[in-house]
Amino acid sequence: MDLNKLIKISTLAGKIMLESGAETYRVEETISRICIAYGAHTADSFVIPTGIMVTITHYDEVATLVKRITSRGVDLNKIDAINDLSRRVQTETIDLCDFNKELIKISTEPRYSPTITLLCSSISAGCFSIMFGGTVKDFFAASLIGAIIKIVMIIFQKLNINEFFVNSFCGGLCAILAIMLLKLNLCSNLDKTIIGSIMLLVPGLIITNAIRDTIAGDFLSGITKASEAFLIAVSIAVGTGGILSIFIYN
Repeated sequence: MDLNKLIKISTLAGKIMLESGAETYRVEETISRICIAYGAHTADSFVIPTGIMVTITHYDEVATLVKRITSRGVDLNKIDAINDLSRRVQTETIDLCDFNKELIKISTEPRYSPTITLLCSSISAGCFSIMFGGTVKDFFAASLIGAIIKIVMIIFQKLNINEFFVNSFCGGLCAILAIMLLKLNLCSNLDKTIIGSIMLLVPGLIITNAIRDTIAGDFLSGITKASEAFLIAVSIAVGTGGILSIFIYN
């Protein structure tokens, strides 16, 4: 058995899941499941939002690998695909090389097209505005702002700009656009339009994972993700609040 190859492939699966927004316990479980399925006697993994540490044994052989995680996002489709693949390998005979090819295929699969992403983001922002008590005019205003914010976020992500700055900038941009639309009489409620638009920036999955990791006993990961969610919320508030304070007091 090639322990080094097995540990690299299993850690790659965990890396893709963690970068896609998976919970800590799910990543650890998936890594262990893959290693045991391919003949490892023991498989221990320690996962935090910024890194993965794995040790597997086979008789007297021991292999350890540490993988640094530098980027995190949301792609539930990849999580589901790897989760399913790790379960299939327990019931089907899949060559390790073929398993690796499947992982690479999953990691390189394109997400939804930019058009669909923008359309869904736009509609979501408008629906949030209605949900918080906005009017039909607020719906269309929030939808327009939501689409613009999504375009800006995609551009900034490609440029690898700091997330705190991205959220602050998008929050401020949201407030500026909402104020402009209000002055043009294209929206009725400034607050409902802004709330609907900035919901696209709210770290909902991070908050959910922080709670789930804490309940599962992964306190370090839970606290880390809760801190990340708090900082994102602060950055949104800084950007939006700064623009609103200028608008209100001038």
